[in-house]
Amino acid sequence: MTEIETRIDEQPLEPGQAWQWLAGGQGIAGAVVVFTGQVRDEQGAVDGLFLEQYPAMSARALQEIAREVAGRWSPLRVLAQHRTGWMAPGETIVVVGVSAAHRGEAFEACECLMDRVKTEVPLWKKVRDPQGREDWIEARERDLKAAARWW
Repeated sequence: MTEIETRIDEQPLEPGQAWQWLAGGQGIAGAVVVFTGQVRDEQGAVDGLFLEQYPAMSARALQEIAREVAGRWSPLRVLAQHRTGWMAPGETIVVVGVSAAHRGEAFEACECLMDRVKTEVPLWKKVRDPQGREDWIEARERDLKAAARWW
């Protein structure tokens, strides 16, 4: 049975701890794949990024995506963590990972997990530039196309 760990809140994310949990320390997993996403500074155009959520809806969506990935690939462990609130360039926004018996399954499941988290978890993004101006960010077509291949 696959173990699943999900979290979405304003606490800083720790990719190293995520990797340790995924590896499990028992030597069972032949592969551990972890992806982290950071706030990009966009060549000095971004001073901060704000992510807002509706907690019950966002947490439920994150958990459901993790369960669906676990059901499709049967990995050993699935992890999906997302941060909300204000973040500066370089801070980690998201950590997703999968441990499995073999690398192919782990890579594919992790890629699906990230594509779906990016497009299906209800989060609203606002970017702030160095002059203090703020703008909400719309979903990107390329992200939607990447996620669509998993359905």
